[in-house]
Amino acid sequence: MSALRIGVLAYPGCFGSEVFGVPDLLTMAAHVAGPDGPGYQVAIVSPRRRVTASGGARLDVGPLREVDVLVVPGFELLPDADLDARLGALGPEIAAIRAHFAAGTAVVSLCVGAFLLGDAGLLDGRRATTSWLHADALARRRPATDVRPGELVVTDTGVTTTAAFSAMYDFALDLIRRHGGPRVARTTARLALVDDARTSQTPYVDARLLPQPGRAFSERVMRHLDQHLAARYDLASLAAAFGVSTRTLLRRFSAETGRTPLAHLQSSRVRRARHLLETTDRTVAAIATCVGYRDPGTFTTLFSRHTGHSPSTYRAVFRRSGSADAGADTAADTAADAGTGTGTGTGAADFRGTEGP
Repeated sequence: MSALRIGVLAYPGCFGSEVFGVPDLLTMAAHVAGPDGPGYQVAIVSPRRRVTASGGARLDVGPLREVDVLVVPGFELLPDADLDARLGALGPEIAAIRAHFAAGTAVVSLCVGAFLLGDAGLLDGRRATTSWLHADALARRRPATDVRPGELVVTDTGVTTTAAFSAMYDFALDLIRRHGGPRVARTTARLALVDDARTSQTPYVDARLLPQPGRAFSERVMRHLDQHLAARYDLASLAAAFGVSTRTLLRRFSAETGRTPLAHLQSSRVRRARHLLETTDRTVAAIATCVGYRDPGTFTTLFSRHTGHSPSTYRAVFRRSGSADAGADTAADTAADAGTGTGTGTGAADFRGTEGP
């Protein structure tokens, strides 16, 4: 099999680690495959003669050339950044992306590199992803794009987009798997200490970091819900606490947040459960009760839907070093993960998402 030609598009302010992360993993894969295995020809390219990456690091770049895959790294995107001005200054790079794709090159963006692909016209009518922190901004900027904020890597007819930062390794491993086979990909992942079994960025989402402008009413409601995580969810009582009807509560909350109070409560309960799974030895059943679910099976179903992992699997993956040793999963944890809890109460109704009239 001939060597796959990879071009990494460097530009002012791009993340240096994302420029070199994919090539470095491909280099390791080539060593794993051996001299008779498929190889990779990687070049750092740019329409500019000189490029300074984020942090002031100067990059040695070559001219644009014909490649099989063009990789577009991300850049630092601050909340108050003028995105129009930032992308407007990258006109030569956006034109290069458009030209490569028109010539039949597969184009890949890492993290917020998706914004460059969007301005090049590559995302319209396609599925795409980016960092969960900036997914809403991408969706607003590219309304013709089906943005999938929970996914790590999305490929749609020659265009691949990835989630934040370390998702570049998920993409690279997929490329290695397709080009060199599953053995090479698996071995490369082991050598690099890279997780080759991730399927979603949802477990990493922290809603507290998302922009929340103009949400005075909903913030008061959310604060109340967060302070009463274990209490039974009752829409009528919640509305009464804020002196409004249930319809008004739902309408105002949805207008400010785009979701329901119940959806927020479920997310908060899952976030609290994640913290307890990471830092304590409590059983899954005990944690379920702590966050308002008497039925461990209902809790497990909700938790899995939000994170992509069962509670015990999540604990095994995200257990924080320095906390008490959790040891093997207990029988109660296993039963809860299997959905065999026998309790009843508010959990099942909560999971079904009943908001009332």
